[in-house]
Amino acid sequence: MKLAKNESQQKLRGGFYTPAPITNFMLDWAINGATDYEVLEPSCGDGVFLRQMKEKNTAFQSLTAIELDEIEVEKANAIELKNTIVLNTDFHDFCNTTEQKFDLVIGNPPYIRYQFFDSIQQIAAEEIFKKADLKYSKLTNAWVSFVVGSSLLLKEKGKIAFVVPAELLQVSYAKPLRQFLAHFFNKINIVSFQKLVFPDIQQEVVLLLCERNGSTQHLIEHIEVEDASVLKEIDLTILKQPQKKIDFQSNKWTFYFLEQREIDFLERLTKEKIVPSIGDFAKVEVGITTGANNFFTVPLSTVKKYHLEDYSKPMVGRSVQVKSIRFTEDDWELNSQSLAKAHFLEFPLLKELQKNLQAMAYLEYGEKLKIHKGYKCRIREEWQIVPSVWGPDALFIRRSNRYPKLIVNEAKAYTTDTMHRVRMKEGINVEALAASFYNSLSFAFAEISGRSYGGGVLELMPSEVEQILIPYQESHKDLVIIIDEMMRLDKSIEEILAYTNEKLLKESFGFSNADIKIANSIWLKLSDRRMNRGKKSKQKHIPNSIFSVSEMNHPLSQHP
Repeated sequence: MKLAKNESQQKLRGGFYTPAPITNFMLDWAINGATDYEVLEPSCGDGVFLRQMKEKNTAFQSLTAIELDEIEVEKANAIELKNTIVLNTDFHDFCNTTEQKFDLVIGNPPYIRYQFFDSIQQIAAEEIFKKADLKYSKLTNAWVSFVVGSSLLLKEKGKIAFVVPAELLQVSYAKPLRQFLAHFFNKINIVSFQKLVFPDIQQEVVLLLCERNGSTQHLIEHIEVEDASVLKEIDLTILKQPQKKIDFQSNKWTFYFLEQREIDFLERLTKEKIVPSIGDFAKVEVGITTGANNFFTVPLSTVKKYHLEDYSKPMVGRSVQVKSIRFTEDDWELNSQSLAKAHFLEFPLLKELQKNLQAMAYLEYGEKLKIHKGYKCRIREEWQIVPSVWGPDALFIRRSNRYPKLIVNEAKAYTTDTMHRVRMKEGINVEALAASFYNSLSFAFAEISGRSYGGGVLELMPSEVEQILIPYQESHKDLVIIIDEMMRLDKSIEEILAYTNEKLLKESFGFSNADIKIANSIWLKLSDRRMNRGKKSKQKHIPNSIFSVSEMNHPLSQHP
């Protein structure tokens, strides 16, 4: 956990200010010709939105701006925007005590972790959640309570426009917020960026534009642009008419990047339970938590130096050490001989270990490094004994690049938390499960279930892995050798999927060629988008491909 004393004051109060192209675009969407709006800016900072409204000569009835930092309040007041009051208070307190209602709430809420809130702020934020009938979690970030509270302050018809982390679309702690927004608003637009808007903090953001209009419709749309400078080229007509129906059962909003026919395809598979999930066949758990990987996972040279052979177990800790769908004893032996950290040290009780002077010397070396004082080690009865140590049937790479990997663990190797441990349920064949995973449909659901990070990395947690649909049949165990050979010959994943899609989806599960094409299209679209986020785009204009089919049906007055 990061401590508050180690964080900058700017980060502690979440103060990272919005670029002018974004504030301008958000105001254009939000005001849209209105002249009588009562507006709230719940986190005004030094007045970025206020300054933009003054420069644009925006008409409105009243504006209430809130800012906790006194210095920033002075800067905001110095703008001297007419019909505006700047309050030096905490938004959570304002939200819980005011009787005012607003036509528009707009801003860039602070990104502050729960542990950086003081106790009063935590209580006030939890109160906002109670008003919205939502459960408050200690994982919740400040921006979530800002969005929820701002929504509650709207009139019967009103809008919110916020700059929020892209985590909104996929992380588990934002799931209650997604459900709340889906039911509370009638129209939701998400605008995302191929390039980072805040490169200094490496924070991927999206624009969340929501409207409540009293209708019974609940629609959503996603648009992606290269960077903030391209926002001025978007015709706002697109945002007035979102096309996709919100799926209230969906855990994540990632798949709204897809076209409606692709969404319908995925929803049909899920509702009709045509294809089972990995959780039906296996239990997925995190890898071993050692508390000090550099001490407990070592190369062969360390094993020999300290005579640790009796305590050494086969180990695989990095995805680059796994070349194929099978991790064999020969694969492990090659890793060991290459001086990779291919050995896990499973120590016994100290009274048994004392007979081995060399092993005791290694423990003394660890204590000199203060390994035993690390949190995970010091809470154990004997610090050198790592709990929950066992070799899984299969391995699942926690963070992957081009595509996710499920691997048969023939070497019975241990693994740390860089990989998940997969244990088969009774009667399930591990080779069949692994082979069944390599198809476009399972890959597509991996993209939807997981979340992406900088550089295009896809991360899946154990519960998310278990949600992935997998066309399992025991007869698929015969495909492991073929897939293994293709991988070791460096065949492309596209070539492998062309083969496995035919065998797994078409022949075993009766998918049509059209179905397979849709599944593959979904995987490619989501994985390419994820990986492209780690690259610098050279495009200068909005490419046609960023719009879904439904979006492109709208006329673009400034279409590039």
